[in-house]
Amino acid sequence: MVEKKQNGGKNVFATKVGAILAAAGSAVGLGNIWRFPTEAGTHGGAAFILIYVGFMLFLAMPIMVTEFAIGRHGGSDVADAFEKMSGGRKGWRWMAMFPVVSGFLVLSYYAVVAGWTMYYAFEAITGGFVGKGTADFTADFGSFVSSPVQPVGWTALVIALTCAIVALGVQRGIEKGAKIMMPLLFVFIVFLMGCSLSLPNADLGLQFLFCPDFSKVDGSVVLSAMGQALFSLSVGLGCLCTYACYFRKDVDLMKDGVTVAGIDTMVALFSGVIIFPAVYSVPGLSPDAGPSLVFVTLPNVFQELFGGSPVMVYVLSVVFYLLLVMAALTSSISMLEMSAVYFHAKRGMSRPLAVVLVGVVCLVLGTFCSLSFGEWSDVKLFGMTFFDLFDYLVAKFIMPLGGMLMCVFLGWVVDEKVMRMEMTNHGSIKSPMYPAFRLIVRYVAPVCIILVFLNELGFFSFFE
Repeated sequence: MVEKKQNGGKNVFATKVGAILAAAGSAVGLGNIWRFPTEAGTHGGAAFILIYVGFMLFLAMPIMVTEFAIGRHGGSDVADAFEKMSGGRKGWRWMAMFPVVSGFLVLSYYAVVAGWTMYYAFEAITGGFVGKGTADFTADFGSFVSSPVQPVGWTALVIALTCAIVALGVQRGIEKGAKIMMPLLFVFIVFLMGCSLSLPNADLGLQFLFCPDFSKVDGSVVLSAMGQALFSLSVGLGCLCTYACYFRKDVDLMKDGVTVAGIDTMVALFSGVIIFPAVYSVPGLSPDAGPSLVFVTLPNVFQELFGGSPVMVYVLSVVFYLLLVMAALTSSISMLEMSAVYFHAKRGMSRPLAVVLVGVVCLVLGTFCSLSFGEWSDVKLFGMTFFDLFDYLVAKFIMPLGGMLMCVFLGWVVDEKVMRMEMTNHGSIKSPMYPAFRLIVRYVAPVCIILVFLNELGFFSFFE
């Protein structure tokens, strides 16, 4: 099968639906199903969520559309995108290294956590959760992540599956994978929501999610909501910019941006509907359980629900962890593509060879990250383990700096006429939101990103 080509002979997504699902799949990941409930639980629930949704609509989504505009204008790869849109200023080509470096760093440690979800899915499928208690889950998780072999093997499996999909190309790999996994993800979500809403204390979980208590709102909650919105859409990394290189010329960037942001937000909210009614239905559990929520708290919750029925424990466990696996893979695909496309398009490698190269490097780095929970827990750089260092670099430097540079580039470097023509498909569609979009990109987004950046570095703690 020969892939359709457009954009100067380059590969493109075959359908608009495929483009939307691929972009949504890149955004939807463990950050929605794991990190969002953790952040919401820690910061008071509904009030945090309202602020988060506001930042998603008026900050994160416009920055995402900025990436879309840059990527599609280039039509081949991120390096060409920046050079073409800047009017031939080659100094901006160095921005192509952002997604390359981001892809290596993010996939290396993300694949470790994704491997955990795959291991837990395997455990659920083989009945490993039935009959266990809280102490068992705590001990099992600690034993697993500290093992020198098992987590590395599951990390390798995640990277291998990701490589297999990306090596097939834009349409037969990335687009087709999104068309299969995203619908499955929503089927799993709907099933789990139905189960969760049938629980006796579901109303308490929904109240926590949707009845705001604004007395809990302070500067930390606002900045955390802002950071979660940016993190959730993965803005600043370059994966959305990379995918936009495969957008067809008739894609309405603003409209599809709203659609992708809506899907991403919906998955995050639905994840809260799954988790918090379940947490409130088991005595002694708290919604602010933190990162252990998914791998220790929830397996215990499954044991207590529906009278501890072995059948329901099995079904809930299997479906939930398969949901996590789907979410992890849709994001890992975009992470690997960011780096692989550079070696394919700019270094002349075949796509399979470029994918293997990136996969091998990420596996080596991922092994370092995995071992930092056990054998290499005492090996530290700048006072951090490999896993913590990679996470720190990506979340606190690369993402905010990448988002800032993209806003500065499109808002201040690119000719306004070029920007307007890209947003209106050369005048073929109306874009009533364009003036507000330009205002946000030029002024609002850079200021907000600076605030998030300073908050992540602990700057505001000096004033407490």
